[in-house]
Amino acid sequence: MTLLLLAGLAACDRQSPPPEQAAANAGAPAPVTSGEATAPAASGKGDFSYTLDRSKAGTPAPDIRFRNPDGGDATLRDFAGKPMLVNLWATWCAPCVAEMPTLDAVAASHGPKGLGVLTISQDTQGEKAIASFFEKHDLPHLKGWVDPENGLGFHYATGMLPTTVLYDAQGKEVVRVIGAMDWNGEEARKLLEEAMAS
Repeated sequence: MTLLLLAGLAACDRQSPPPEQAAANAGAPAPVTSGEATAPAASGKGDFSYTLDRSKAGTPAPDIRFRNPDGGDATLRDFAGKPMLVNLWATWCAPCVAEMPTLDAVAASHGPKGLGVLTISQDTQGEKAIASFFEKHDLPHLKGWVDPENGLGFHYATGMLPTTVLYDAQGKEVVRVIGAMDWNGEEARKLLEEAMAS
């Protein structure tokens, strides 16, 4: 129970987007950069808190459509045959924003080894929100995937952002990380190796 409380403190409650996001959900226009969270400079382990969930290990990747960076449809099955790191995040989620540079480092180091790193935005403003985000942040190894209907978020049903799911090359779930993880850390390295070795 304590671990869940700690994860909640370091993660964003998916049911409570900022007022700007709620307004966008209701069809009211919102400025492109409204509601974007800022992350404090990383000062050590205290900036990241997460729980690991292996209860769904072995489950196949869902066949849920989301948008690729070019605006076309994509599914996780498009990445069949390679391990994947699927990160659900939003621009209004401070722990998500804090985690992004470490995910960019993973994409730089593990992408050439065959790991697909998908940071899939759960912003209902879709491409508008993330285009502005990627313009402002130096994340050259990440791309702007979008799940504006939150299909993946509903499928994983953790209730928290960020949520990251690692899949092996057979498209089977290895582990879920609920909350923000320092993907440059030792535990993350072991999880990545586990997914890459499967």
